[in-house]
Amino acid sequence: MARKKNKVIETLIIDNIFPNKSVAEHEGKKVIFKGGIKGQKVRVALKKRKKDYIEGRLLEVLERSPLEKNLDCHYDDCGGCTYQTLLYQDELELKKELVLDLFERENIGGFNFLGIEMSPHVEGYRNKMEYTFGDSEKGGPLVLGLHKRGRFYEVVDSDACGIADGDFTKIRRTTMKYFRRLNTPHYNKRKHEGILRHLVIRKALSTGEIMVNLVTTSQGEVNTEGFVEGLLNLEGLEGNITGILHTINDGLGDVVQADRLTLLYGKDYITEEILGLKFKISPFSFFQTNTFGAERLYSIAREFAGDINDKVVFDLYSGTGTIAQIMAGVAKRVVAIEIVEEAVEKARENAQLNGLNNIDFIVGDVLKVVDNLKEKPDVVVIDPPRDGIHPKAINKIIDFNPATFVYVSCNPVTLVRDLKVFMERGYKVEKLKLMDMFPRTPHVECVVLMSRVMS
Repeated sequence: MARKKNKVIETLIIDNIFPNKSVAEHEGKKVIFKGGIKGQKVRVALKKRKKDYIEGRLLEVLERSPLEKNLDCHYDDCGGCTYQTLLYQDELELKKELVLDLFERENIGGFNFLGIEMSPHVEGYRNKMEYTFGDSEKGGPLVLGLHKRGRFYEVVDSDACGIADGDFTKIRRTTMKYFRRLNTPHYNKRKHEGILRHLVIRKALSTGEIMVNLVTTSQGEVNTEGFVEGLLNLEGLEGNITGILHTINDGLGDVVQADRLTLLYGKDYITEEILGLKFKISPFSFFQTNTFGAERLYSIAREFAGDINDKVVFDLYSGTGTIAQIMAGVAKRVVAIEIVEEAVEKARENAQLNGLNNIDFIVGDVLKVVDNLKEKPDVVVIDPPRDGIHPKAINKIIDFNPATFVYVSCNPVTLVRDLKVFMERGYKVEKLKLMDMFPRTPHVECVVLMSRVMS
């Protein structure tokens, strides 16, 4: 039996929903799909009919929105920057509206909204880029860049990427040309055959140190000597390449992971500086992709925490301990909990580097570790992953009953879900401030201050 094709319609986007979803109408029913900007005329495939709406898939933008005024980019090809075509001030306004709409729909109000703070840098702000080897069309020349919009198996040569550091473009282009000359095959994700997979570049924007990581399979030999020589002879870089690595990854998933890691040149880390503190960043360490934006984000969290002199601070989901160390400079003691052992090891190393000895770093799941903590915190800082706080952990966290919670969130959807639980347990949302850490994308960071309601 032939498969029934999805009906395709032309429609106007009448609204946006955080994050990166659009709303249109068809025959009196809402159509919701990923991507798009309010005011665009689009072609959409209707997929599944739900009770209250129809699930769709964006196929093509037929007419631009009146909001779109910045068109000098890879917008039609690259799948990376949804808001690249907006003027930055319009992008900030849109993000602010979408987040406040979330709060309003969940009946969270009565707080002091402190607005949205712009990123210190809008262009070239990313300190990390993960490029993919592939081809722009079947049988075409080797390409190293970003995935095409809506095309998992195709890659676009992202020479004009506006958010990547300028040095990244030069390193990416040099690497692509080198392996083109050698006719080294890229890894085919359908057949699971080939060699070249990814190129990951990280740069410490405050020090200029650059680390390059070539990711391949073990299915063939790679001329890494020529690769290293070509990069070290590269002229015109603003920063300095201080480390080159080769990662072997034979996993089937399209993620960068290491079955084996070899240092080809220099050192296997770069050193970044934020708010006077030094942080060593290894190839697989988590670190905010916007260095100078991170300074502002952490400053906001520190301001929201208030007077922590001689107080005990808990930092939950602490990652590499950035927030913990910023708090430790003033607090009596900081307890930091993180489930990723490598991140905790790096956090301890960084704390030692910065001369901080009043932080207790604990490896473990917040859900389980909090059961063993007997100390009562004065302030609890929470910076969970995109999924938010685990439903079984949130009440345990609230049971600490501190005077103040500071919630840092990269996902406003899970943030408002969690805030409702805090409110039900006797906490009041006092302040909300947005920090645009990810210009040209639909993402935004939120910092919330909550205080215990006195009975």
